[in-house]
Amino acid sequence: MRVEILGAERRRRWGDKKKLDIVMSVGIDGATVTEVAERHDVTRQQIYTWRRELRRKGLLLPSAGPMFLPVDMPVARSEPCMGKGTDRSALVELQLCCGRNLRFDREIDTATLTRLIQAVETA
Repeated sequence: MRVEILGAERRRRWGDKKKLDIVMSVGIDGATVTEVAERHDVTRQQIYTWRRELRRKGLLLPSAGPMFLPVDMPVARSEPCMGKGTDRSALVELQLCCGRNLRFDREIDTATLTRLIQAVETA
């Protein structure tokens, strides 16, 4: 008896480097796990499994959680921004990439604000 298999072989072998490339592409340019899985013709669960596997092997660092950056800025005035008598409407909120928000006083100078945004965006 002769048997022919038609279609593509579904069992594929992925090296750690390729898995790492796929896992690390999640979040780049806003790509979701679903989009990355579809792009590479794998399931979402496979990406989550690879992520755990790569962390166990030490090839992928665990997610860092919140990150605080030191910012060296000149003090514009002696009283705090949210002190008594400060009008909350004098604050400006700026939404940055990846859901980050900055709140600052309207009186902040442009150079200081630019340095602050650059420090937050490169983190």
